[in-house]
Amino acid sequence: MKQETKETGFAPRLAGLSRDTKETSISCTMHLDGTGVSEIHTGIGFFDHMLTLFSFHSGIDLTLHANGDLQVCDHHTVEDCGIAMGACLKEALQDKRGIERYGIMLLPMDETLAQVVLDISGRSFLVYNCELKRDTIGTFSCEMVEEFLRAFAFQAGITLHVNVVYGTNDHHKVEAIFKALGRALKTAIRVSGDTLPSTKGKL
Repeated sequence: MKQETKETGFAPRLAGLSRDTKETSISCTMHLDGTGVSEIHTGIGFFDHMLTLFSFHSGIDLTLHANGDLQVCDHHTVEDCGIAMGACLKEALQDKRGIERYGIMLLPMDETLAQVVLDISGRSFLVYNCELKRDTIGTFSCEMVEEFLRAFAFQAGITLHVNVVYGTNDHHKVEAIFKALGRALKTAIRVSGDTLPSTKGKL
């Protein structure tokens, strides 16, 4: 039986998994009540940087090691990391008792303004509005921002709305999204009570 944590009064909100396919091999662990410490190795430098920022701003301790078919492209690795992280988040949330459920962040980065709004609803959905001019940032394909967010949201069972209100620098746009996602999620997973935040009695 798990012991309760001093921070939340609940069992530790931890999860881990290993996921192996013919395209990728991924191990992932999450501690929702951590301090934002991360150890991330995906073979895609810019993606590692984005996930490090996500971990720091969410306060979630994240370990993610991925070995994918990068000789093909980065699609499988990035998408499967989203799947693994979403699955870990869903497991770590347990029955969702006491969480805030909703999170919103409007985050500036220089000339860019990004908005992330989410609901840990059990209903998977993604709305994504962000125009990127570049094909890649480093070895990271810009089209994979949306694919990562979709995989993460659908595995986690969250409704996720991501909008870049304005901006000109693609690096800033993507970085603002990942930071805002972390900040919005930090609010949503915060334990502030002991009841389920739904009139339905289930999330």
